[in-house]
Amino acid sequence: MGTRVAARQVLRWTVMKAAVFSPLRCGTCPLQPLRTGCRSLCSSQNTNRASHQSHGLRLQPGDPELSLLSLLDMGFTDSQAQRIYEDTSKLRGGSAACKHALSTLTALFVLGLNPSSVLKLLEKCPELYTVRESLLQQRIGNLRKLGLVEGSLQRVVSHFPQIITVPVKTVKSMVMFLREKCLFTVQQVTDILRDTPAVVLENTDKLEYKFQYVYFRMGVKQAEMVKSRLFRYTLDEVRSRHSFMERRGLYQTPDKKGQTIIINPKLDSILNVDQDTFLTDVAKASAEEYEVFRRLLAREWQEEERLHGTVEADSDDDDEDAAGGSGQHTLKKNTPHPEHLE
Repeated sequence: MGTRVAARQVLRWTVMKAAVFSPLRCGTCPLQPLRTGCRSLCSSQNTNRASHQSHGLRLQPGDPELSLLSLLDMGFTDSQAQRIYEDTSKLRGGSAACKHALSTLTALFVLGLNPSSVLKLLEKCPELYTVRESLLQQRIGNLRKLGLVEGSLQRVVSHFPQIITVPVKTVKSMVMFLREKCLFTVQQVTDILRDTPAVVLENTDKLEYKFQYVYFRMGVKQAEMVKSRLFRYTLDEVRSRHSFMERRGLYQTPDKKGQTIIINPKLDSILNVDQDTFLTDVAKASAEEYEVFRRLLAREWQEEERLHGTVEADSDDDDEDAAGGSGQHTLKKNTPHPEHLE
C-alpha cells in the first residue's frame, strides 16, 4: 500500500513538473489555458513560479535541478522543502549533484517512505544525495534478495541509511564471510542484517575475533548470538562483562562436550541490558567494583598487546607468535566446524 501511494505521489510530481517546465504547444501557437471563473490555471502557475523565483530558484524548461516547487509537489512541507533545498545547494558538483539528489528522492519515495522519513534519513546520511539512482536501485534490490522483505527493508534503511551507500560487492562479501567463516545460516544472516545493518561496514578480522571469542571462550552457539544481537556490541563490552562474570565465579567456559559445572547465564542477559541491570540482576556487584575491574582489565589488555608486539618483532615464525601471543591470535587459528552448529 505504501509503495503504491508513493508511486502515485511521484507520478503526480512528474506530471506537475511537466506542466510547469514544458507547456504543451500545438504547432506554433500555445494552447489556451483553461479558465475557472475569472482566474486561469495558467496565471496560477505563473504566480507560483514568480513566488519561487523570488527565493533565487530557476525554473527553466528542462531544468534538472531541484526547486522548492518540485519539493512541495513531492509532499514536503515548506520548512522541509527549504531545508532540503539548502542542503542540496551546498553539494559539490553543481547541477549534476542536484540531478542525483532528485533521483535519490524519487527512489526513496518509491521504496515507500513518507516525506518526514525521507528528510530524517537524508539528515542522517547526506551522502545519499550524490548516489546515482541506478546504484540505489541495485543496492535496494540486493537487500531484497538477501531476505529483507517489505517492512523490514524500510526499517533498516530508515535506521541505517548508510547501508544503501555501500557497494553491492561489499555487502555480498560480508554475507559470504558470515556464512563461510562464522557458519551462520541464510536466515541467521538475514536476521543479522535486519537487526545490525552496520555490520556491513565492520572490519572482518575484528568481527571474526569477536565471533570466535564468544564461540570458543564463552561456548555460545550461532543461534544465541543472533538472538542477543551480538554484533551491536564492541569486543571490549563483550570481554569486560564476560571476564567480570568469569572471575566472580558466575560464568564458566564449557568443556569439549559443551558442559559446565555451573549454569551460565544467557548471552542476551549479559549483553542486552543496561549496566545497572547487568550489575544488579546478573553480576550481583556494585558499580564501583565493576569500574575498578574494568580499569585493571584494560591494563592487562595493554600489557598483552605490548608483549605480543615484542614476540612478533623477535620471531620469524608467525605461527609460533600466534600460538604464544595474546588470546586474539590463538583464537583466530580456530574455526568452528559444521558439526558444532545447533
